[in-house]
Amino acid sequence: MELPDERSRWAGASLNFAAWRIAGGYALLASLATALVLALRGGLPWVHPAPWITLPLGSSLGLSAGLGVGLGLVLVLLTRVAVPRFRWARGLHLELRPVARDLTIGRILVIAGFSSVGEELLFRGMLQPWIGLVPAALLFGVVHQIPGPSRWVWVGWATIVGLGLGAIFALTGSLLGPLVAHALINGVNLAFLRDYDPSAAR
Repeated sequence: MELPDERSRWAGASLNFAAWRIAGGYALLASLATALVLALRGGLPWVHPAPWITLPLGSSLGLSAGLGVGLGLVLVLLTRVAVPRFRWARGLHLELRPVARDLTIGRILVIAGFSSVGEELLFRGMLQPWIGLVPAALLFGVVHQIPGPSRWVWVGWATIVGLGLGAIFALTGSLLGPLVAHALINGVNLAFLRDYDPSAAR
């Protein structure tokens, strides 16, 4: 007979495995996107082949990182403002909450880090220079569909985020800012999903 402590250890191990499996999937996605860019474009996926402005490398990285932190903080703040005040944001939050319910800080960091690398290398690094900023952002939004009434709210939100991330990449020529913004948004908002229950706060 299993004791409660043994069951909780098994549950924790299972969640750790799930988090690392998700991370592995994103790492595979990042590797595939990088290989395709190297093979088909002959460049690097973290460098835009035709940025809007041409800067020295250090300036490009610094501007990209600064814009990424700024965008990430603005979107995190907007989430905090919207969820308690607007029904559409609250509904989306409640539908996404089960994903984050049992996540520890370590699992959140793993998922946020690997998901940002995988998605940014695919949508910004590989697809955006090929199909353009707006189509890449729309595709980014569409793949964020979830079942349920908030499906199109999530698609719309992800599309707007994709436009912001893509604009930073196109402007500076560096993927650093989109990576930082994406990881910041995912990490902080996963913790918010886990910790904040809008139905209990009303």
